[in-house]
Amino acid sequence: MRTSTIRRTTKETDITMTLGLDGSGKAEIDTGIGFFDHMLNSFARHGLFDLKVQIRGDLEVDGHHSVEDCGLVLGQAILKAAGDKKGIRRYGYFILPMDEVLVLCAVDLCGRPYFSMDADFPTQRCGDFETDLVREFFYAVSYSAAMNLHIKVLSAGNSHHMIEAIFKAFAKALDMAVSYDERITDVLSTKGSL
Repeated sequence: MRTSTIRRTTKETDITMTLGLDGSGKAEIDTGIGFFDHMLNSFARHGLFDLKVQIRGDLEVDGHHSVEDCGLVLGQAILKAAGDKKGIRRYGYFILPMDEVLVLCAVDLCGRPYFSMDADFPTQRCGDFETDLVREFFYAVSYSAAMNLHIKVLSAGNSHHMIEAIFKAFAKALDMAVSYDERITDVLSTKGSL
């Protein structure tokens, strides 16, 4: 089982996360932000990852530090759990529909961070979650996991559907990228390393 546990403590947040890449979609999430809990639960369930997250953050300020730092920790957990990346597909992609919304997500676990996101949310909030934190979260994930991550909303709609489709599409793309292919005996790179 490819699992990792990361603990990160600063003056702004205290985060403990355990990620299992070869799970069944079980999640125990407590971030203090209801909508964000829902998104992380969706990520775990649709990627079939086992995920435990506990965050104590400075929510009296706002949700920014909790969400961004969670992205940093998730990226570190992905990188650690993926290990030497031998035998994995490396690339993953998914186009996910959710009612009126259509989202594309593509991942390359190449060891080089890059992030691109094309999404304009029609509202500033979903419940107690600021929609501009979606970009902050995935930027942090991509850079701390050293992954190339592209997210593109092909058909927009209400903000809740857009964000949920993004989290689910990322889950499906990441699940594909970390899955094994028996034809790949080393790392999938002409350089011999990722």
